[in-house]
Amino acid sequence: MVVEVNAIVTSSLKMLVRLVGENIQLNFAQQPNAGYVLMDPSQLDQVLANLVVNARDAITGTGHISIAVTPQTLQEADCRDKPDFVPPGNYVALTVRDDGSGMTPEIQARIFEPFFTTKGVGKGTGLGLAMVYGVVKQNHGAITVESAPGLGTTFTIYLPRSGEAPPAAEPDSVAPKSVGKETVLLVEDEVRVLELVQRILTQQGYNILSAATPAEALRLCASYQEPIHLLLTDVIMPGMSGLELAERLKKLWPDLRVLYMSGYTKDIMAQHGHLPAGITVLQKPFTGAALAQRVRASLDAPPVVRPLSSPVEPRRI
Repeated sequence: MVVEVNAIVTSSLKMLVRLVGENIQLNFAQQPNAGYVLMDPSQLDQVLANLVVNARDAITGTGHISIAVTPQTLQEADCRDKPDFVPPGNYVALTVRDDGSGMTPEIQARIFEPFFTTKGVGKGTGLGLAMVYGVVKQNHGAITVESAPGLGTTFTIYLPRSGEAPPAAEPDSVAPKSVGKETVLLVEDEVRVLELVQRILTQQGYNILSAATPAEALRLCASYQEPIHLLLTDVIMPGMSGLELAERLKKLWPDLRVLYMSGYTKDIMAQHGHLPAGITVLQKPFTGAALAQRVRASLDAPPVVRPLSSPVEPRRI
């Protein structure tokens, strides 16, 4: 749909502030009437969140992250001799700048490769910037990076500007209140996301059991005697994937509903074996309304009939 980039960034600021934490100052400079782009707004949310998280991880201690949205008219000279760039024309530029550690030219040359990461074991998958690159190219845009060790990093995304105005906001965009009473097991290794989702679903009336790792979730379930109705889990986590966790928990609760969530696109996860065909995923970042709607829909869905050849195993993890 046609969306205003300024509006997307503005609506995401509260979530982004929680993601970066108290030690990092997040600033947003918007130029009025910067323009509209034609794309899936959830993809723009994902791009923004991944760039901000990448900037956050580059900062040790205190620091600053700035986001800017500006209109850009690129001439022939601006695009000449730039491989993998956009043609001349009108664009909306989204810039994310940090004052973190910066990168060497050798690292810059590989940052968009899937599974390339400079983070320690268990600290990063290397899919974030690959997802950003894929979304940008899918929407006929380009992304540039400027960085040097000790001087921070600047990512700039150019998206084709649309001349149309965005549609009016839907009146039911606010999440409903007190819509459920079931028990939801929430498993998310990003602590700030875990806390935010737990708070949203608790306000909806659900009983939430939360765990920051699959191992913690298994320990919690081993001692929990009441039914668990829904598993809401990230797909890619250290030690065990969300799919593996779901399979183990379905041995305890055969009728367990499962809702997966991830900040990576389905194409990237499927390409690298993290997501079988037919599995639906709630894409991060998501609004409170989208989360509430998907959780309710998952709980109301008819149970999956288990084949007779797969008897329910004894309660064991």
